[in-house]
Amino acid sequence: MLKKRGSQDKFTTISSGGPLFFVTQGYAVLDNAEMPIVAKDGKKPNDTFVEQLKLNAEAAINKLSEMGIGDRNRMAVGGHSYGAFMTANLLAHTNLFKAGIARSGAYNRTLTPFGFQNEDRTYWQAPELYYQMSPFSYANNIKTPILLIHGEMDDNQGTFPINSERLFNAIKGHGGTTRFVYLPYEAHGYRAKENILHMLWEMNTWLNTYVKNAKPTVAK
Repeated sequence: MLKKRGSQDKFTTISSGGPLFFVTQGYAVLDNAEMPIVAKDGKKPNDTFVEQLKLNAEAAINKLSEMGIGDRNRMAVGGHSYGAFMTANLLAHTNLFKAGIARSGAYNRTLTPFGFQNEDRTYWQAPELYYQMSPFSYANNIKTPILLIHGEMDDNQGTFPINSERLFNAIKGHGGTTRFVYLPYEAHGYRAKENILHMLWEMNTWLNTYVKNAKPTVAK
Protein backbone atom coordinates (compact mmCIF):
# COMPACT_ATOMS: atom_id res chain seq x y z
CA MET A 1 0.00 0.00 0.00
CA LEU A 2 1.44 3.35 -1.06
CA LYS A 3 0.76 6.38 1.14
CA LYS A 4 2.33 9.75 0.41
CA ARG A 5 0.62 12.04 2.94
CA GLY A 6 0.85 12.49 6.69
CA SER A 7 3.42 11.27 9.19
CA GLN A 8 5.46 8.17 8.46
CA ASP A 9 5.23 7.37 12.18
CA LYS A 10 1.45 7.13 12.20
CA PHE A 11 -0.06 3.70 12.70
CA THR A 12 -2.08 2.29 9.84
CA THR A 13 -5.80 2.42 10.62
CA ILE A 14 -7.74 -0.74 9.89
CA SER A 15 -11.19 0.03 8.52
CA SER A 16 -13.75 -1.89 6.49
CA GLY A 17 -13.86 1.07 4.11
CA GLY A 18 -10.08 1.20 3.75
CA PRO A 19 -7.70 -0.54 1.35
CA LEU A 20 -5.94 -3.03 3.65
CA PHE A 21 -8.24 -5.89 2.77
CA PHE A 22 -7.27 -5.62 -0.90
CA VAL A 23 -3.58 -5.46 -0.07
CA THR A 24 -4.00 -8.90 1.52
CA GLN A 25 -5.55 -10.09 -1.74
CA GLY A 26 -2.49 -9.20 -3.78
CA TYR A 27 -3.37 -5.72 -5.02
CA ALA A 28 -1.15 -2.65 -4.90
CA VAL A 29 -3.27 0.21 -3.57
CA LEU A 30 -2.81 3.96 -3.92
CA ASP A 31 -4.77 5.14 -0.91
CA ASN A 32 -6.47 8.53 -0.67
CA ALA A 33 -4.93 9.85 -3.87
CA GLU A 34 -5.02 13.62 -4.27
CA MET A 35 -6.91 14.83 -7.34
CA PRO A 36 -7.10 18.61 -6.89
CA ILE A 37 -9.51 20.64 -8.99
CA VAL A 38 -8.26 24.22 -9.08
CA ALA A 39 -9.17 27.52 -10.68
CA LYS A 40 -7.26 28.45 -13.82
CA ASP A 41 -7.31 31.23 -16.41
CA GLY A 42 -9.74 33.31 -14.39
CA LYS A 43 -12.37 30.56 -14.35
CA LYS A 44 -13.88 28.72 -11.40
CA PRO A 45 -12.42 25.29 -10.53
CA ASN A 46 -15.36 23.22 -11.79
CA ASP A 47 -15.37 24.94 -15.18
CA THR A 48 -12.60 22.52 -16.21
CA PHE A 49 -13.51 19.69 -13.82
CA VAL A 50 -13.46 16.81 -16.29
CA GLU A 51 -10.25 17.95 -17.96
CA GLN A 52 -8.42 18.27 -14.63
CA LEU A 53 -9.80 14.97 -13.34
CA LYS A 54 -8.46 13.14 -16.40
CA LEU A 55 -5.03 14.76 -16.02
CA ASN A 56 -4.91 13.82 -12.32
CA ALA A 57 -5.71 10.19 -13.08
CA GLU A 58 -3.16 10.01 -15.88
CA ALA A 59 -0.47 11.49 -13.61
CA ALA A 60 -1.21 8.95 -10.86
CA ILE A 61 -1.10 6.02 -13.29
CA ASN A 62 2.12 7.24 -14.89
CA LYS A 63 3.79 7.61 -11.49
CA LEU A 64 2.73 4.16 -10.29
CA SER A 65 3.95 2.66 -13.54
CA GLU A 66 7.29 4.49 -13.38
CA MET A 67 7.83 3.25 -9.81
CA GLY A 68 7.16 -0.30 -10.88
CA ILE A 69 4.27 -0.60 -8.44
CA GLY A 70 1.35 -0.75 -10.84
CA ASP A 71 0.53 -2.18 -14.25
CA ARG A 72 -1.00 0.65 -16.30
CA ASN A 73 -3.00 -1.89 -18.27
CA ARG A 74 -4.64 -3.36 -15.16
CA MET A 75 -5.73 -0.43 -13.05
CA ALA A 76 -8.98 -0.08 -11.11
CA VAL A 77 -10.47 3.04 -9.56
CA GLY A 78 -12.95 3.41 -6.74
CA GLY A 79 -14.39 5.78 -4.22
CA HIS A 80 -17.16 6.57 -1.76
CA SER A 81 -19.54 9.54 -1.97
CA TYR A 82 -17.69 12.31 -3.87
CA GLY A 83 -15.03 9.73 -4.70
CA ALA A 84 -17.74 7.61 -6.31
CA PHE A 85 -18.86 10.62 -8.35
CA MET A 86 -15.27 11.12 -9.53
CA THR A 87 -14.94 7.41 -10.29
CA ALA A 88 -18.02 7.40 -12.52
CA ASN A 89 -16.78 10.52 -14.30
CA LEU A 90 -13.40 8.91 -15.00
CA LEU A 91 -15.09 5.87 -16.51
CA ALA A 92 -17.39 8.09 -18.57
CA HIS A 93 -14.55 10.15 -20.04
CA THR A 94 -11.48 7.86 -20.18
CA ASN A 95 -10.35 4.33 -20.98
CA LEU A 96 -7.65 4.34 -18.33
CA PHE A 97 -9.10 1.66 -16.08
CA LYS A 98 -10.09 -1.99 -16.25
CA ALA A 99 -12.87 -1.62 -13.66
CA GLY A 100 -14.47 0.80 -11.24
CA ILE A 101 -16.25 0.63 -7.89
CA ALA A 102 -18.54 3.49 -6.85
CA ARG A 103 -20.20 3.53 -3.42
CA SER A 104 -23.00 5.87 -2.38
CA GLY A 105 -22.30 8.50 -4.99
CA ALA A 106 -24.12 11.35 -6.75
CA TYR A 107 -24.20 10.91 -10.50
CA ASN A 108 -26.87 13.36 -11.69
CA ARG A 109 -26.06 16.87 -10.52
CA THR A 110 -29.52 18.20 -11.41
CA LEU A 111 -30.61 16.34 -8.25
CA THR A 112 -28.48 18.78 -6.23
CA PRO A 113 -29.63 21.97 -7.99
CA PHE A 114 -28.60 24.45 -5.29
CA GLY A 115 -24.91 23.57 -5.35
CA PHE A 116 -22.63 20.77 -4.18
CA GLN A 117 -19.21 20.41 -2.57
CA ASN A 118 -17.35 23.62 -3.55
CA GLU A 119 -19.76 24.60 -6.33
CA ASP A 120 -21.86 27.57 -5.20
CA ARG A 121 -23.64 28.24 -8.50
CA THR A 122 -27.14 26.84 -8.81
CA TYR A 123 -28.39 24.69 -11.65
CA TRP A 124 -30.32 27.66 -13.06
CA GLN A 125 -27.17 29.78 -13.12
CA ALA A 126 -24.99 27.14 -14.79
CA PRO A 127 -27.14 24.39 -16.35
CA GLU A 128 -24.44 23.35 -18.83
CA LEU A 129 -21.95 22.86 -16.00
CA TYR A 130 -24.37 20.60 -14.13
CA TYR A 131 -24.87 18.57 -17.30
CA GLN A 132 -21.15 18.24 -18.02
CA MET A 133 -20.25 17.25 -14.47
CA SER A 134 -22.92 14.54 -14.32
CA PRO A 135 -21.63 11.09 -15.32
CA PHE A 136 -25.28 10.20 -15.87
CA SER A 137 -25.19 12.51 -18.90
CA TYR A 138 -22.51 10.29 -20.45
CA ALA A 139 -23.76 6.90 -19.26
CA ASN A 140 -23.73 5.69 -22.87
CA ASN A 141 -19.93 6.06 -22.83
CA ILE A 142 -19.38 3.97 -19.69
CA LYS A 143 -18.17 0.66 -21.09
CA THR A 144 -15.65 -0.11 -18.35
CA PRO A 145 -17.23 -2.52 -15.82
CA ILE A 146 -18.55 -0.56 -12.84
CA LEU A 147 -19.88 -1.89 -9.55
CA LEU A 148 -22.42 0.41 -7.87
CA ILE A 149 -23.10 0.03 -4.14
CA HIS A 150 -25.53 2.16 -2.14
CA GLY A 151 -27.09 2.17 1.31
CA GLU A 152 -30.81 1.61 0.98
CA MET A 153 -31.58 4.39 3.49
CA ASP A 154 -28.89 6.91 2.51
CA ASP A 155 -29.72 10.06 4.47
CA ASN A 156 -27.15 12.34 2.82
CA GLN A 157 -29.08 15.05 1.00
CA GLY A 158 -26.75 14.91 -2.00
CA THR A 159 -26.56 11.15 -2.47
CA PHE A 160 -30.06 9.74 -2.36
CA PRO A 161 -30.18 6.13 -3.65
CA ILE A 162 -32.01 7.19 -6.83
CA ASN A 163 -28.59 8.31 -8.10
CA SER A 164 -27.31 4.74 -8.31
CA GLU A 165 -30.63 3.34 -9.48
CA ARG A 166 -30.81 5.65 -12.47
CA LEU A 167 -27.13 5.36 -13.41
CA PHE A 168 -27.36 1.57 -13.29
CA ASN A 169 -30.41 1.59 -15.57
CA ALA A 170 -28.76 4.03 -17.98
CA ILE A 171 -25.53 2.02 -18.27
CA LYS A 172 -27.40 -1.25 -18.58
CA GLY A 173 -29.72 0.24 -21.19
CA HIS A 174 -26.70 1.14 -23.34
CA GLY A 175 -25.14 -2.31 -23.10
CA GLY A 176 -22.53 -1.50 -20.44
CA THR A 177 -21.25 -3.93 -17.82
CA THR A 178 -22.53 -3.01 -14.38
CA ARG A 179 -23.90 -4.42 -11.15
CA PHE A 180 -25.98 -2.59 -8.54
CA VAL A 181 -25.98 -3.68 -4.89
CA TYR A 182 -28.36 -2.27 -2.28
CA LEU A 183 -27.24 -2.63 1.34
CA PRO A 184 -30.42 -2.91 3.46
CA TYR A 185 -31.05 -0.41 6.26
CA GLU A 186 -27.73 1.35 5.68
CA ALA A 187 -27.30 5.13 5.60
CA HIS A 188 -24.46 7.02 3.88
CA GLY A 189 -21.84 5.10 5.85
CA TYR A 190 -22.15 1.35 6.33
CA ARG A 191 -22.19 -0.24 9.79
CA ALA A 192 -23.88 -3.64 9.92
CA LYS A 193 -21.40 -6.51 10.01
CA GLU A 194 -23.40 -8.50 7.47
CA ASN A 195 -23.51 -5.61 5.02
CA ILE A 196 -19.83 -4.78 5.41
CA LEU A 197 -18.81 -8.39 4.80
CA HIS A 198 -21.09 -8.56 1.77
CA MET A 199 -19.68 -5.28 0.45
CA LEU A 200 -16.14 -6.63 0.71
CA TRP A 201 -17.16 -9.83 -1.05
CA GLU A 202 -18.82 -7.87 -3.87
CA MET A 203 -15.78 -5.63 -4.32
CA ASN A 204 -13.28 -8.47 -4.22
CA THR A 205 -15.30 -10.55 -6.69
CA TRP A 206 -15.57 -7.56 -9.04
CA LEU A 207 -11.83 -6.86 -8.95
CA ASN A 208 -10.91 -10.50 -9.37
CA THR A 209 -13.22 -10.83 -12.36
CA TYR A 210 -12.40 -7.63 -14.23
CA VAL A 211 -8.86 -6.77 -13.08
CA LYS A 212 -6.82 -9.62 -11.61
CA ASN A 213 -8.11 -12.33 -13.94
CA ALA A 214 -9.04 -10.15 -16.90
CA LYS A 215 -7.38 -10.61 -20.24
CA PRO A 216 -4.65 -7.95 -20.66
CA THR A 217 -5.40 -5.10 -23.02
CA VAL A 218 -3.47 -2.00 -24.00
CA ALA A 219 -4.80 1.19 -22.38
CA LYS A 220 -5.70 3.99 -24.75
